[in-house]
Amino acid sequence: MLFASILAGGTGTRMNLGDTPKQFLPLADKPMIIHTLDKFCLCGEFDAIYVGVHQDWTDYTQSLLGKYHLGEACPIKVVAGGETRNDTILNTLQAIEADYGVADDHLVVSHDAARPFVSLRTIKANIACVQGGSACDTVIAAADTIVHSNLSGDAIVDIPDRAQMFQGQTPQSFRIKDFEASYAALSDVQKAGLTDACKVLLAAGLPVKLVRGDSSNIKLTTAMDYKLAQMMIAVHESDVNDEAGD
Repeated sequence: MLFASILAGGTGTRMNLGDTPKQFLPLADKPMIIHTLDKFCLCGEFDAIYVGVHQDWTDYTQSLLGKYHLGEACPIKVVAGGETRNDTILNTLQAIEADYGVADDHLVVSHDAARPFVSLRTIKANIACVQGGSACDTVIAAADTIVHSNLSGDAIVDIPDRAQMFQGQTPQSFRIKDFEASYAALSDVQKAGLTDACKVLLAAGLPVKLVRGDSSNIKLTTAMDYKLAQMMIAVHESDVNDEAGD
């Protein structure tokens, strides 16, 4: 079975735009998180979608699903998130297994709610890769030179070949059992330092393939990102309608 795990557990403090977490801020006519969920519902390939949100915002998220009539074509379940990103992922995976049981063939496509411009092409490329037996990470080629510093961050250790450097995005997709086993094998120190799902898999020695993303699939983190998103949204909605009609 195929599931989506939408990560919306943060409080968006770096956005510095009031008390509302960034994933609930409006973009055009609806909240950011609804744009993201719309895309996964439109994909039409998921057995269910799980949304991990801060425990103080679960009721509000549930009310948004009703307001925007989401969950009718594909079940959507709201789950309380954890203290860290990986805790939130685990909470959604545990909720999936509580509802659908534990199985070797349960697959998940994990995505940041604060990346509302993800394309259907990228989602479907993740699905094809994970259904083909490989975990995958969505990336774009590094546009700038990458500089590797020392631990104190005040001197260059290396300037790697940019042709081999990529910027990570989401979705990230994997077998549920692989992620749970990999995470359980980590020490507490390792868990504290690994905030990326694919890095957890790599730490366990599992291969992760690359899926090409899009430069428009930005993560909204700062107030400037939000302003940019407000300019992008009209063009993006037109592109979504074109994709859906293909």
